[in-house]
Amino acid sequence: MKKSTENKPIFCAFLRGVNVKGTNMKMAEVCSVFEKTGMENVSSVLASGNILFSSDKKKDELKALLEKAMSTHFNYDAFLFIKDKTEVETIFTENPFDANPDFHIYGFAGIAGIEKTLMEEFEKSKKTEEERGLIAANNFYWRVPKGNTLESEFGKILGRKNLKDTFTSRNLNTFEKVLKKM
Repeated sequence: MKKSTENKPIFCAFLRGVNVKGTNMKMAEVCSVFEKTGMENVSSVLASGNILFSSDKKKDELKALLEKAMSTHFNYDAFLFIKDKTEVETIFTENPFDANPDFHIYGFAGIAGIEKTLMEEFEKSKKTEEERGLIAANNFYWRVPKGNTLESEFGKILGRKNLKDTFTSRNLNTFEKVLKKM
C-alpha cells in the first residue's frame, strides 16, 4: 500500500550549475536520484535544475542527503538550495523591481546571509547604466539589461568558484513557474 503524502511539506531544490559548462543532466534522471533517496512526488520544473518533492525530513538533512546522492550519481560536486513554498513565494512576491521587457530580474536562493555578500559584491562591481541590485525580505535581487547577464562584471562574479556552495540564481519567471506547481 502506498504511503499518503498529503500532509508532507513540499520543497523545491534549486540545483547550482545544471546544464552549464559541461554539467549536463536529464531532469528525469535527476528526479530518479531524488526518488531513490526517499523523496516523494518528485517532478522537475524547466531543465535548469528545479526539483519539486515532498519529505518529512528537515531542510538541512535533505540538503546533505541530496547533495551526496547527486554528487555520487553524476560524479560532480553538487550544490543545491532547498526552499519551501513560503520561501519561494516570498522570493517571487517581494521582488522590488517592476517588470520591464528590456531587463532580466534574478532572485537568489542560498545560505543564510548570502544576500549581504551578494550586495557587497554588487556594490564593488562596475555596472551598466541601469543595472541594479537590491535586498528585499532578506533576499538579493538583480536587475540587468537583457543581453548583459553573462557579460556584466557582477555576472562574472556570480560564477566564482569560491561562491558556488553559497547560492544559485534564477530568473523571476522561473520562481513564478515553480510556485505555480507547488
